[in-house]
Amino acid sequence: MQDIEISFDLSRVDFRATSDQLMQSYWGASRTDEANRRAFDNSLCVGAYLDGRQVGFARAITDYTVFAYLADVIVWPERRGHGIGKRLVQALLDHPDMKTVSHWSLTTSDAHSLYQKFGFRAEGRYMRLDRSPAA
Repeated sequence: MQDIEISFDLSRVDFRATSDQLMQSYWGASRTDEANRRAFDNSLCVGAYLDGRQVGFARAITDYTVFAYLADVIVWPERRGHGIGKRLVQALLDHPDMKTVSHWSLTTSDAHSLYQKFGFRAEGRYMRLDRSPAA
């Protein structure tokens, strides 16, 4: 796998590139830059970087205690298929501030197999992961 750096520093996120990628996705096509900015500011965001350039993004909408909703997992098209999405999801699941979160959910139309690798169970588009919180 490529030497991908994972960072939770929101100031490193290339907002323009990320917002553009999301607005080209099937789930984010109706969003505006303003909506994406507010969403990022109110979420735990993670970026993936290759040679200092951003190549992926994901976020968790969370109370940091019990519940998290995994959202906007996206890898730039030219970098897909190299495990970057897996790294982003794993980083959110493993984040120290998320150790007590026992209920994770998400919605997807096309990436069930990605999330099933982490233990998410599918019910149509909706997926859920229940785990024991870390002490």
